[in-house]
Amino acid sequence: MVTLVQLSKTYVRGETTVAALRDVSLEVGRGEFCAFVGPSGCGKSTLLGLVAGLDHPTSGDILLDGRRATTFTSNDWTVARRDVIGIVFQAFHLVPGLTAVENVALPLLLRGDRGSTVARRAEEVLEMVSMTHRRHHRPGELSGGEQQRVAIARALAHRPKVLLADEPTGNLDSHQGTDIMALIRSLTKAGEVTVLLVTHSQSAAQSADYVWTMQDGRLVSRTTPSALAGVA
Repeated sequence: MVTLVQLSKTYVRGETTVAALRDVSLEVGRGEFCAFVGPSGCGKSTLLGLVAGLDHPTSGDILLDGRRATTFTSNDWTVARRDVIGIVFQAFHLVPGLTAVENVALPLLLRGDRGSTVARRAEEVLEMVSMTHRRHHRPGELSGGEQQRVAIARALAHRPKVLLADEPTGNLDSHQGTDIMALIRSLTKAGEVTVLLVTHSQSAAQSADYVWTMQDGRLVSRTTPSALAGVA
């Protein structure tokens, strides 16, 4: 579903060149849950940003659902994020003036969907994340865990094939974080979505099918979640 071939990203800052990602190659199959862990600055978020089309690689290839994404135009990436990719951030990025159900409906409205179809789908994904009872509340009236659930519902509203999650439990307490990871895990068990998770949390990474450790822009080891058991 997601294939990276010798993917690299280099930033030039004045006279300094920083290699954020170095020749990363891997394949994440349909319905798989892959986590990336490692210290700050190791390249985790850079990798996720490239897969999302939020940045462009210096070299290498990205294949999304069999399509070579490195040839995408800006419009192609817009369509991909509208139809194929869902993104969940650590900062929830909900629109403050909109209710939960309005936030969830927003991406559907932006792509041109209208009427009862939008309303039904928004209610459906809110039910999926157990937030129908808070549908008419605005973000400021919701807890951090509730806001993240709404953000996940919004990311799923357009039925993406790939869910990219960048530190989705970073602003949550341990109980809320456990609930969010259980929710994301349930999506892959249903075979509905492929998940790429970036996290500092070893406990969050234990929800994945397998875990890649990154260091200095490289993939250095692949482990099973059981190998992380007992690690904070």
